[in-house]
Amino acid sequence: MPTRKAHANWKGTLEKGSGTLEVESGLFNNASYSAGTRFGDKKGTNPEELIGAAHAGCFSMALSLVLGKHGYEPRNINTKAEVTIEQEPLAITNSALHVKAQVPGIELDAFNKIVKQAKEACPVSNALAGINITLDAQLIPE
Repeated sequence: MPTRKAHANWKGTLEKGSGTLEVESGLFNNASYSAGTRFGDKKGTNPEELIGAAHAGCFSMALSLVLGKHGYEPRNINTKAEVTIEQEPLAITNSALHVKAQVPGIELDAFNKIVKQAKEACPVSNALAGINITLDAQLIPE
């Protein structure tokens, strides 16, 4: 199995410093982050935003996988993740997933069961097992 790589460089103190992030794929290089982008409204990225992107992407793929195993072909899966970080004590406490999916031919009860299976099948959800993960899933009519 592949190993994925990312790199972070930080200079200075937490309050005054800043850093850059890059990913092996080259999708972004020198993406700036700082205390202001993490705890405030400054422009740039932050670890929680990246965790949210990973969680949303992973869950969407897991839902597609589990739907396929049950004979359904999703038309569209749109997942938004909201990751919460608390400052005292410093900890990531929650990832709220909001999912809207168009899945032809599926009944709501079957969809809800499959959504729960997808949460269990998502490697990022499993990696975040120590935090509260909430899931709001909507089946969108065709």
